[in-house]
Amino acid sequence: MPILVQKYGGSSVADVEKLGKVADKVAQARRAGNDVVVVVSAMGKKTDELLELARAVARSSPSSSPSSPGEGSAATFDPPRRELDMLLSTGERVTMALLSIALQARGLDAISFTGSQSGIITNDRHFDARIIEVRPHRIEDELSRGKIVIVAGYQGMSYRREITTLGRGGSDTTAVALAAALGAERCEIYSDVDGVYSADPRVVPDPVHLPELDLATLQEMAEAGAKVLNAQAVEWARRAKISIHARKTSDAVDDGGRVAKETIAREQGAANVRGVVGLDRVVLAQFDARHAARFAEVAGTLGVPFVDGGAARGVASVAIALLNLPDWDGTRRAIETQMGDAVAFVDKQAIVSVVGQGLDFQVARFLAVLAQREISPRTLSLGPLRIAATIDAQHLADAQRALHAAFVTPG
Repeated sequence: MPILVQKYGGSSVADVEKLGKVADKVAQARRAGNDVVVVVSAMGKKTDELLELARAVARSSPSSSPSSPGEGSAATFDPPRRELDMLLSTGERVTMALLSIALQARGLDAISFTGSQSGIITNDRHFDARIIEVRPHRIEDELSRGKIVIVAGYQGMSYRREITTLGRGGSDTTAVALAAALGAERCEIYSDVDGVYSADPRVVPDPVHLPELDLATLQEMAEAGAKVLNAQAVEWARRAKISIHARKTSDAVDDGGRVAKETIAREQGAANVRGVVGLDRVVLAQFDARHAARFAEVAGTLGVPFVDGGAARGVASVAIALLNLPDWDGTRRAIETQMGDAVAFVDKQAIVSVVGQGLDFQVARFLAVLAQREISPRTLSLGPLRIAATIDAQHLADAQRALHAAFVTPG
């Protein structure tokens, strides 16, 4: 039978009623003649709740004077990333077990696996690990026995046998990586949004639905901050030539042979489709370009992710996304301790991007739109598929709407 990989996000499994509807959907896919592997996220906002719980415990610890180098007071203590991985990975485990129970109650054979049991092998980085290999032997064994396999997304095991998590949106990566390893017919990503849009509907009132989009452009959108899919997941899809269907959970199940309207096409998608993407919670690091190698070394040791960078007139700038950086305050202090006055940080920044094909000669237009809204970029980044500017976070929504009207909205 063809293998179908489905992924359900947190909003799709937020409570018992929604979990039951997902179980019905999975059962229908199985009865349609598919071997089914289901990847699940934590229920609702459980990941955020667990993260806040960890921070609350760190804040509540009795204050004490540092007794050795590197120790801080309780007021500034950040939960260690290793322990955060141990904690946050439990959210998906709850969902996987409950969905397996729901399917078995419906008369179907099902079994749940953690990321490590599923053969998800990652590098040795905590909180935003990358998958380096997938060994789905146990999944294949259970599929051959006719079982539906439920997998906890967002997590894996490092080559040092440590539990790791894959960063926000990491369940998408789990699903696509498994689809590639299993030779699945396709990978369906279910959420509360019916596919991919040219902008965030919560920010731009008139986004354009994109029924097909090439994976190169989609990856640029994801890396620029679009929340529809995880960038690493799209990278896996491009390498393995996996077709991804981004669909709304409430959509009816099709027979498995029809390409859904919300399909994100393979590489030959429509040309010149553009999107406008915003990434908030950004800090801009600035330093003398002569110290660039030193800064990169220090930041790399501390696990700081960069999203953009450049240099002009001897001054280098690097944009740091805080989404997958849970201990930024402590990390910032560590950088300042090692580099002193050689580095300065600009807080409350954001990155706004126009993504698509045929943007080579659109830089002047991009800057003119921002100027009309009296928005002054601190940095400008150019690439084959993206124009991006670092701006003050307070202007992000206005910039997205203005750029969308200029680049995407007809007329």
